[in-house]
Amino acid sequence: MIAISLPPLKSHWTTLSFASTLYLVPILDLLLDRIPSDWRYEVQLGLQEALINAAKHGNRLDPSKKVIVHFYMGAEQCSWIITDEGKGFDRQAQCCQLDEDLLPPEEDECGRGLCLLYQIFDQVHWNATGNQLRLSKRFSSAPVISLDSVPSFY
Repeated sequence: MIAISLPPLKSHWTTLSFASTLYLVPILDLLLDRIPSDWRYEVQLGLQEALINAAKHGNRLDPSKKVIVHFYMGAEQCSWIITDEGKGFDRQAQCCQLDEDLLPPEEDECGRGLCLLYQIFDQVHWNATGNQLRLSKRFSSAPVISLDSVPSFY
């Protein structure tokens, strides 16, 4: 089941939540609705990686746990805050040291999705626990709105 809330009148943020699953087509359709066509494939790849990580690695595909996505879609920039109910992870202690500019070899079992996030999005930030990811993508030459200024959802 997908739940979506309408944003309060003075907010540009919308909230979407879904039970942990790898069937992401309807969720991605909602999240990509206003993405410019030139950027759609790239952003879809990045969001799919982020949502899979949250459902699979964060929530261990436990259908009783939810993935929550807060998103903002502006004319020049979009931002997403993806939160899972898992214990989080320590990016520095992962099984491979990530070079944000290079993808690990295809045979590597970890790190490819994380590297893709850093290549696709303009801003990638994790909370201290490692169960909340903040992503931002700019579609014009306008300055990026810092994710530090977004509302605190948790």
